[in-house]
Amino acid sequence: MDNKQVLRNYVDACELVKETEEDIAKLKKKRGWAVSDSVKGPMQDFSYASQSFHIEGTEYTYQDDAKIREEEKLLIQRKEYAEQIKMQAQQLINCAPVRIQRIIRFRCIQRLPWKLVAEKIGNGATEDSIKKEYQRYMNGN
Repeated sequence: MDNKQVLRNYVDACELVKETEEDIAKLKKKRGWAVSDSVKGPMQDFSYASQSFHIEGTEYTYQDDAKIREEEKLLIQRKEYAEQIKMQAQQLINCAPVRIQRIIRFRCIQRLPWKLVAEKIGNGATEDSIKKEYQRYMNGN
């Protein structure tokens, strides 16, 4: 993956990590969901007297549990891949000069238009000069 593609994927990778963490939490909540009930039956020593029994357990079967575990495993793999892309982008950004880091942050991460990027950079920078500076850096690396 080239530098431009890594930067384009950075924001999506950050969002994917958050969404995947939410999905994993939902699965764990689903797996931990238990049902309970009370039933009456005879006492062990005195069969003529009734006793209440409290029964508790999960509502799903072993196959459901295996399916949930497999789905959780896939979500964890997806999250790890997104975190890997995120780390690549952060390493790329950290290697850039400070001015380019600011341009990348405004343009790629915050997705601002070039005009607003130039305003935030200041120092008499124009839309075209910032764009050209970014393109030169990306083509040079």
